[in-house]
Amino acid sequence: MSIRNIAIIAHVDHGKTTLVDQLFRQSGTFRDNQRVAERAMDSNDLEKERGITILAKCTSIEWASPSGENFHINIVDTPGHADFGGEVERILSMVDGVILLVDAAEGPMPQTKFVCGKALALGLKPIVVVNKIDRPDARADEVLNEVFDLFVTLEANDEQLDFPTLYASGRNGYAGLDENVRSGDLKPLFQTIVDHVPPPAGDPDAEFKMLVSLLDRDSFVGRILTGRVISGTLKVNTAIHALNPDGTIAETGRASKIFAFQGLERVPVEEAKAGDIIALAGLTKATVADTIADVSVSEPLHAQPIDPPTLSMTFSVNDSPYAGRDGSKVTSRMIADRLIREAEGNVAIKITESASKDAFEVAGRGELQLGVLIETMRREGFELSIARPRVIFGTDDNGKRTEPYETVVIDVDEQYSGTVVEKMAGRKAEMTDMRPSGGGKTRLTFSAPSRGLIGYHGEFLSDTRGTGIMNRLFEKYGPHKGPISGRANGVLISTESGDAVAYALGYLQPRGTLMIAPGESVYQGMVIGENARDDDLEVNPLKSKALTNFRASGKDDAIVLSPPKKLTLEQAIAYIDEDELVEVTPNFIRLRKIHLDPNERKRASRARQAG
Repeated sequence: MSIRNIAIIAHVDHGKTTLVDQLFRQSGTFRDNQRVAERAMDSNDLEKERGITILAKCTSIEWASPSGENFHINIVDTPGHADFGGEVERILSMVDGVILLVDAAEGPMPQTKFVCGKALALGLKPIVVVNKIDRPDARADEVLNEVFDLFVTLEANDEQLDFPTLYASGRNGYAGLDENVRSGDLKPLFQTIVDHVPPPAGDPDAEFKMLVSLLDRDSFVGRILTGRVISGTLKVNTAIHALNPDGTIAETGRASKIFAFQGLERVPVEEAKAGDIIALAGLTKATVADTIADVSVSEPLHAQPIDPPTLSMTFSVNDSPYAGRDGSKVTSRMIADRLIREAEGNVAIKITESASKDAFEVAGRGELQLGVLIETMRREGFELSIARPRVIFGTDDNGKRTEPYETVVIDVDEQYSGTVVEKMAGRKAEMTDMRPSGGGKTRLTFSAPSRGLIGYHGEFLSDTRGTGIMNRLFEKYGPHKGPISGRANGVLISTESGDAVAYALGYLQPRGTLMIAPGESVYQGMVIGENARDDDLEVNPLKSKALTNFRASGKDDAIVLSPPKKLTLEQAIAYIDEDELVEVTPNFIRLRKIHLDPNERKRASRARQAG
């Protein structure tokens, strides 16, 4: 049976996981009467909720060609968001070709550029699939030209530029070589894969070597290492060792279990040969980028370098008055163990312990990646305090300070484009392109310092009435842009602890936008709303109406409260200022000042101004 190893890469929401669903169905991986969830590869709860792929996953399908030859096609489903680029870079070393999926209306987007650049640099040959060809606003010819221009920009070689093109509808399960195709099946795609993706190289008789690309855990067999067998053959219970990238031996052990991928499941097998993508159990210390090899091998395989983190947040123990009421994991030791475990499998995250031992600096690719980590931890029962995100600065060859820049592509209705340009200019962004994108929309492209984009997304959605789409991609480290203005408004801070009272909130409402409802528990120093002015205001949300012996003439005025402004986790992290924290527990997201006591806040403010 011939093997083909491919990765499917695309921008967020271009239909990648939906297309894999159809490949499963039409290859016979699922029975006709088998009930399978939509977007079967998005197995993680957060992936299902957000509709995005967060973790790279391996799967496989069997396909018999019309000539009768059987093919085993290993497919790797990759994340589409650049924040999870660490996943993408690792798994591309496991495959021999890529399917680039592009929306027939939107065309190649920033994340497409990011993943494509990595794939082309590795010498992988692309197959371009223009997806959603049945969209009424599809513009297949223009999109294809944009893809070609993108490949030229990314310095693709002549062989890579001579790519096959298919037009498809992943949702409806058909593909063809003509852009007018509106029915059929995915046989043209299967045929293109087996014709254009080369079979894996590697000598099955040589010494066994495998590069670890993914790390997983299983409650029964322990640590599971996934990667591609570069050379040799491995049998169950064979003696193996793990080599660090520098060539030192991490550990020695035996291959207690070998798994191959079959559909959505890992299936135990007795042996694996060069070219196979397998999961391996039996080692306890080996991790991503290590080489698993026969004990006679002393030279490690080259691991693809990972782009460094650009953003960091401080995770600390929750020390609010309500600490320990909601979560079950509240100590610094539990938080440290969880973060270290995360960093083992996610090479794009770096963990540094603070001198006080109760806080940890967590560096990653972006707000979304770190937000997903925090959301995962709160669902596991953790309580945390999260500080405002900070960019990681660098220095150039002349010793001058540098900072990360991002390419920002914004699709917005024409009437809002002026507002967006003005707001981005205030955040030290430079516009590099502006063009109509059809349907009354304008596409704006900016080069912006990452520091200026922190906290902008919520403001952007308000400015565009929720119709704007913003995509960001790490661009470079460039000159430091100097001070950038932060949040325009101050906050309303509670002076008391207890349950908020409707009477008090009714009188506070004209002062700004409330973030709490009557009956919610608050504490001194907790942020309960946004002030209409630019300074912070201390207020009492527990004040109740004074009761006297005198009867009022006429009825009391009814208190009418607007619905509170509830922030999601990502919105809260982006909203807070330098002197604030987000308190995260399994059931609550609260905003608070770092110093709960008003006198301590004043002293800290004076110290900051003096410094």
